Amino acid sequence: MSALAREELSALAAIYCEPDECEVLAVSETHGITFRIQVSVKELLDTDVLLKLLFHLPVNYPSILPDISVSSDQLTRAQCMDVKDKLLEQAKKHLSEPMVHELVLWIQQHLKYIIRQSAAVYSEKNTLSRGASTEDGIWMLFLHLDHMRAKAKYVKTVEKWASDLRLTGRLMFMGKIILILLQGDRSNIKEYLILQKTSKVDVDSSGRKCKEKMISVLCETKVQSQHTRFQTFEVKDYSTLDELQKEFEAAGLTTLFSEFVPPLLK
Repeated sequence: MSALAREELSALAAIYCEPDECEVLAVSETHGITFRIQVSVKELLDTDVLLKLLFHLPVNYPSILPDISVSSDQLTRAQCMDVKDKLLEQAKKHLSEPMVHELVLWIQQHLKYIIRQSAAVYSEKNTLSRGASTEDGIWMLFLHLDHMRAKAKYVKTVEKWASDLRLTGRLMFMGKIILILLQGDRSNIKEYLILQKTSKVDVDSSGRKCKEKMISVLCETKVQSQHTRFQTFEVKDYSTLDELQKEFEAAGLTTLFSEFVPPLLK
């Protein structure tokens, strides 16, 4: 990990020092640094937009670009993706130099213009493609299960659903953590989620069949170009968090891991 990255993180922690403004999620000599910065920005109608900016600084940063994820309760998923794309464009202008603070300042100044442009592009696309599906392409679903009492039966059921719906991905066990990561057509992803929530897939403490009530949808999004497509559906056990993290890294899903998995350990 570069000294520049450590120095930059220290400076950012000093600048964004209010509660929840800067949160370090992971620090590794082999995988780099992952942290989240939250900033409030005035949007078009002078309403406050709370931006959550997740940065992963790889070991060779700033010689290579950081991974960036954007989320906000006030913006749509499409708007967040537009913000991310613009930030990555700006990042290319600062290659080989610490850039996170510059990127945060830039988005605070330009968010309203990006949102305005995003709305115009959406309106134009909507006009040109009336009746066309906006759900084309491969989607990804990331789930967290609280427990499996009838593990063998549960696993076989999940495998059958994935096979029937032509979904690929992983059913992952690491200690007490149970995760399901699926990729496939959006309609099949939705069908899987319905099956998961409505079928009697497990048993309760008395051994009676029951529906899954302790499931969390961590993320549902379109697969991006930097993501690796899973070719099969596999059930895998991991001995350590590092092993699990490498699975996500191999699939180009480092940011997804950093955003959702470490909080499950708390």
